[in-house]
Amino acid sequence: MVERKVDKQIRNFFLNDRRALLVTGARQVGKTFTIRQIGKECFDNVVEINFIEQPEAIELFNAQKGAKDLLMRLSALTRKPLVPGKTLIFFDEVQRCKEIVTAIKFLVDEGSYQYVMSGSLLGVELNDLRSVPVGYMDEIEMYPLDLLEFFKAIGVSDEVVDHLRECFEKRSPVDDFVHQRMLDALRLYLIVGGMPAVVQKYLDTNNLRKVYEEQRGIIRTYKKDITQYAAEHKLQIEEIYDLIPSELNAKNKRFILKELNEKARFSKYENSFLWLKDAGVAIPTYNVEEPRVPLLLNKQRNLFKLFLNDVGLLAAMYGGNIQTRLLSKDANINYGAVFENLVAQELYAHGFAPDHFLYFFNSKKQGELDFVLEYDNRVLPIEVKSGKDYARHNALSNVMDNPEYDIPQAYVFCNENVQVKERVAYLPIYMIAFLEQQPVADHVYKFDLTGLKAENSTSDEY
Repeated sequence: MVERKVDKQIRNFFLNDRRALLVTGARQVGKTFTIRQIGKECFDNVVEINFIEQPEAIELFNAQKGAKDLLMRLSALTRKPLVPGKTLIFFDEVQRCKEIVTAIKFLVDEGSYQYVMSGSLLGVELNDLRSVPVGYMDEIEMYPLDLLEFFKAIGVSDEVVDHLRECFEKRSPVDDFVHQRMLDALRLYLIVGGMPAVVQKYLDTNNLRKVYEEQRGIIRTYKKDITQYAAEHKLQIEEIYDLIPSELNAKNKRFILKELNEKARFSKYENSFLWLKDAGVAIPTYNVEEPRVPLLLNKQRNLFKLFLNDVGLLAAMYGGNIQTRLLSKDANINYGAVFENLVAQELYAHGFAPDHFLYFFNSKKQGELDFVLEYDNRVLPIEVKSGKDYARHNALSNVMDNPEYDIPQAYVFCNENVQVKERVAYLPIYMIAFLEQQPVADHVYKFDLTGLKAENSTSDEY
């Protein structure tokens, strides 16, 4: 079984929180499997209601007269006992039953059982479900396996990972043998990616043809969902999805609307791009006019790149022969598109996309930076280099030399070992695994009311 970081988070929630839990994420990222496994660990009984496989369950929520009535109906539907205090009720594919939005508050209030919900974002607006009043539900989003999860799955030891992390933090070179082997592991991840079923297929067979077949099956599933859930714009959405690999392989990697239609306007296609983002199958990266915090205020919504949610699916869309090329150690091969897609999905999973999009910077005068992040309350520029010219980065130099931006450091992720030159750290591409958003620290501020309070008042007077 592939171990996931989110396992601990979900386990802690089940053991310590009485609210309902909503687990979201794109289809095929492992939501249902994870909930089942952790649920069995934490509860004597797990009752699963799947609104696609059991459409009759939707009727349970129609005209129900409160939690007691609904629980009586659930007990009649399921063959498993509902034991108060020892049962987890799992509602899957909740996008098929919007009525659960109202019901979950009353079920949590009733208090006999614990509840977890899951649903794919493929064409589904879950805003109603997410608007359940605070205090009744929390949300955890799942992603494909990131690099560290993949390394663990294929057997990279904790000692090696600790060595790599220490080198990242201290900016010291990695042992050369380990460095070369980790580049090999990285290239394998570019092929396999992080979809749990695909990773498991590789672990079971080591057969890259079977890996490719599994990936193509997921891509077909995504396209089927486009047809099923986005019928009104399905042709636009599918065309955009199919164009992502070629757009990323273009010189500037930006999405060019004229590739869809010579007279295309962004306003016409915007909802289709947003659908792919909300579905979790594409990661948008928007241009900022200037690399200044907050980046959101500098965002240009009509100038963007689109990455796939999983680099393995990107490799599969490029075709089967890319596997041999990616496994090659030929330094002349340009991995540009897949390297950038890898970095995008790692940043996305590591908390750098709080609004579900990332940023890059492009200026006619200064050039283009692959990514710009908000890190430790400052701008952090990132360049991704797949070839030998990793030290050539005119745009990065221009931005770093601009005193108006006051940028203290920058990262260049490449194939080389760790080096530091002035304010630029050159890091092996696999070290993107250790770049994570910093948790928000407590900021306690007590307002001084001196001179504003009535002379004889006390703090508890109004």
